[in-house]
Parts: sequence; C-alpha cells; structure tokens
Amino acid sequence: MSSVPTPSETETAPNPDVETGSGAAMSWQRQLAAAIRDPRALLARLGLSAADVPEAGVEAGLPAFPLLAPLSFVRRMQPGNPADPLLRQVLPTSRESEARPGFVPDPVGDAAARSAPGLLHKYHGRALLITTGACAVHCRYCFRREYPYQHDPRRIEDWEPALAALARDQTITEVILSGGDPLMLTDDRLEQLLHRLDVIDHVERLRIHTRLPIVLPARITDRLLSLLLSLRCQPMVVVHANHGNEIAADCRQALQRMVRQGLPVLNQAVLLNHINDTTEAMEELCRRLINIGVIPYYLHQLDRVTGVGHFETTDATGRRIVEELARRLPGYAVPRFVREVPGATGKTPI
Repeated sequence: MSSVPTPSETETAPNPDVETGSGAAMSWQRQLAAAIRDPRALLARLGLSAADVPEAGVEAGLPAFPLLAPLSFVRRMQPGNPADPLLRQVLPTSRESEARPGFVPDPVGDAAARSAPGLLHKYHGRALLITTGACAVHCRYCFRREYPYQHDPRRIEDWEPALAALARDQTITEVILSGGDPLMLTDDRLEQLLHRLDVIDHVERLRIHTRLPIVLPARITDRLLSLLLSLRCQPMVVVHANHGNEIAADCRQALQRMVRQGLPVLNQAVLLNHINDTTEAMEELCRRLINIGVIPYYLHQLDRVTGVGHFETTDATGRRIVEELARRLPGYAVPRFVREVPGATGKTPI
C-alpha cells in the first residue's frame, strides 16, 4: 500500500491550526501535515454525515490503508454532495473488503519485474525507481496499495545497487521516478537522486510520475522547478487527474506554471465507475488540461488490485468514451485507452 510519510522523507511539520501563517502561504510540508485523516472529519467538512454515505468506513477507517486527503484537494469537492467525484476517490468504504475474482495484490507484475532493490524493469529502454512509499493522498483504487515498500531503499546509499544496475545497462535511455510519489521526497533528497541519475551518460530522459501537483499544488516550488530545469537529461512530468473538477484553483495554477516554465507535462487518468465513466466527464477533463498546455496521455483501465472492484467499469465503456472524444476534440486532446498487462512490452491499447 501507499504508506503514510515519515518525517525523514517529507520534513513534515506539526499539524497547524490554520492554513496560513503571518500572511504567507503555508509550505507544502505544513499543508500535508494539515491533511484530513479521519473520514468523519472529511464528511463533516462537506456538510455530510455517515447516514449520507452508508458504505463509508467511518468506524474502523480501514486502518491498513487509511484516509489521507490534503485540504487543497478537499476544497475542490462539492459540499453536500455524497456522490462528489473527488470525494469518491479518497473516502474509504466497506466495499473495499469485498472479495472479487481476478482482483489480486500485484495486478501489474511489479514483483516479477524487480531487478534490484527499488528498481523495476518491465519495458525495453525504460526502468522505474520506487523512490518512496509515501503519498500526499490515498486514492482508494491505488494499484500499489499492497506493494511491499518496506523492502525498497530509503537512504541514498541504499540506492547504490539500483544505480549500478542502471549504469551497467546501456539500453536504458529513460528512468521513471515513481512510488508512492517521488515529489514526497524533500528537495535535498530528490536532488541527490536526480543528480546521480543525470550523470549516467546513456540516460536521456528522467520522467517523474506524481499526483502532488493535483492534490498538493504547493509542492511546485521555485527550487523544484529550478532543479528539474537544470538537468542534462530531458525532464518529463506525468501527473494524475481523473476528473475536470480537480483542474481548478491552485492546481490549475501549478500545472500552468510548470508548462510555461518549459516542462513537458502529461496526464494519466484511470477510468473509474461513477466518477469519470461518461464522455461528458472525460471531455471536461481533457479540455481543462489542454487549455493549460497539459497533454491527455493515457486513460487507464482499472488495475485489478484487491479491494477496488467496485471502481471497475467495462472495456466497452472506455472505448466508447475515447471514440466520442475523437469526434469532439482535436487529436492531441484525446488520451489513449490502455491497460497494463504483466509481461507485455508496453501498455496494451484497448
């Protein structure tokens, strides 16, 4: 699962009583510390009760994979709406305990692709580093919610075997930083890791897969942008938004800032039942993304990890949505509908 961050990973400050201090915006670490972790508190903030969402996990809170939702993300939810598409992405429910055939702990074959501690090598020319188990939000459909993060590196010296493997394999031209979320690392730790990768001559691109610009936009700081733009390798940022309502307020500003600084930014969405499984919802997401220069990259079919079956919809639904998007939007604004198949040479078009 995606673990709750530790102070050493995020330099998290004590939970503040207010969201700003001394007239200045709070740091991303303080905003993370202020994130909502109690389902009752989240519902109350939206003017809802447990009776409005009977399946909500307000009693036990599903402690193995607890609620975590930053206030920036919560502010974009619609008060009084128990079916809000952002709320549904983060609120624990009793349906996560339902056993469904075909839903397994490792649906994408991460274990089989592990070639060194923290290093996954699935596709030719690309390798992926599990940089941390920490996230700023706990998405209920997370395909790595069962991943054994405790076996992967934490200190920079623990990365030596993975870095050595990357340096030896001259076929690898792109390294993907994933997790968890790599932007949960402090700037110092992220800089150390990026610079170690940047000096590997045959690595041409460094790709960061992150949800923080969406759920915790304050993470997009001057220092972070300067770091990414200083690299020899071409940096790529792949963000993860599923619904148009996410692309608003400080999130929209952070994404637009990255694009206008010259960073290529792409978006991956996951097809989710009763969240974005209509053409209208996906069209709105794609329009909001492309209007700020973010390219809709993939629409993923749900990865069938244990506990997420209630989010699944059909392949036919996804195909119909993408076909209708192609009639409504320019080609660059239409994502590819894909699934990840263990052992395949890349994402599999549906």
